[in-house]
Amino acid sequence: MSEKNELGRENLCQAPVGVFDSGVGGLTVAREIMRNLPDEKIVYFGDTARLPYGNKSKDTVIRYSRQIIRFLKTQQVKAIVIACNTASALALEEVEKEFDIPILGVLKPGARVAASVTRNKKVGVIGTESTINSHMYDRFIQAQDPEISVYGKACPLFVSLVEEGWLKDPVTEEVARRYLDELMRQGIDSLILGCTHYPLLRSLVQKIVGEKVTLVNPAYETAKELERLLEREGMQNHAGKADPAEGYRFFVSDAADKFKNFANSILPYDIETTRKINIEEY
Repeated sequence: MSEKNELGRENLCQAPVGVFDSGVGGLTVAREIMRNLPDEKIVYFGDTARLPYGNKSKDTVIRYSRQIIRFLKTQQVKAIVIACNTASALALEEVEKEFDIPILGVLKPGARVAASVTRNKKVGVIGTESTINSHMYDRFIQAQDPEISVYGKACPLFVSLVEEGWLKDPVTEEVARRYLDELMRQGIDSLILGCTHYPLLRSLVQKIVGEKVTLVNPAYETAKELERLLEREGMQNHAGKADPAEGYRFFVSDAADKFKNFANSILPYDIETTRKINIEEY
């Protein structure tokens, strides 16, 4: 291989991974990447001006996703993670065909694990209206095992409760019990936290469903899938970082200070700046 190509490969390996979500929920995916791939740099975009995606049409979510991917490509990312279940369900198949960059969603990794851990072949999925109505989790799970029954439940209030910081509030517990009761009556033994906000409610959900129900966190599974992709493509960053918090950049379409405050409450490293951009320009 020529020196030029070697240099190109080295630069590619040290390039960041792009991660995007409709808002702050995708930070749970960024958090798992930070924990499991500590040498990788991240450029995160939260579409805080246009959230939530869960009640938007498919065409709108595809348009938003295209704009964000175009922006992330200007940041010289080497791969992109759609850290949003709704965008993964509605836009991933379209944008994969349109862009010449590896793109991962959060649905397939979670579906694959849920199919492997269920013992009674009854899997529950909680998510936004769009994610549940898309039946994409059903499709991916049953592609692994057609005998598995999938029970979906939209939990739209969870997003607002998480963003209010009411993670252990009695109101949140009451809402969660009402949402989850229907799934528990189906006898599920595994449950996918099918929205990036929901891992922040993991302990509460586990308390309600009991220890016999295995919770599947697509954020963690997606980080591991990203690790496998980078290894397969020879794009892992082996150079490392002098400072663990080095190489993380955050962008939003609105409310930068509010985003930064929330991010610093859940990420392993404090972020000093969050830049607001006009995503409609892309």
